[in-house]
Amino acid sequence: MERSELEEIGKRIITSAIKVHQTLGPGLLESAYQKCLAYELQLLGVKVECEVPVPIRYGAILIETGYRLDMLIEGSVIVENKTVETILPIHEAQLLTYLRLKDIRLGYLLNWHVHLMKDGIRRFVNNL
Repeated sequence: MERSELEEIGKRIITSAIKVHQTLGPGLLESAYQKCLAYELQLLGVKVECEVPVPIRYGAILIETGYRLDMLIEGSVIVENKTVETILPIHEAQLLTYLRLKDIRLGYLLNWHVHLMKDGIRRFVNNL
């Protein structure tokens, strides 16, 4: 996917996340925000997959580990949803690992437990 297409998907994700957060505010479970964000993106005609399995390939074997992406947008952008006081390095490492394992370039870590959603959005790029 071209960079401009990825950037457009990113804008739709951010705009939709802000709309959901303005409507619901902080304090709910990740699953509620995820469902509402998926709904908003689908209204825009964006393909959304939730709870996508992430197997690990090690040599010749494929290990089904139980890891799951919160959201895969248009098959090209990963969104991980959190409702935490503070984003920790482990949350960032999780998203970066998913980007690498799925060979995906762009990801967003969304923390819904903030006063303003703009403060809860982190963008990550996998340099492949």
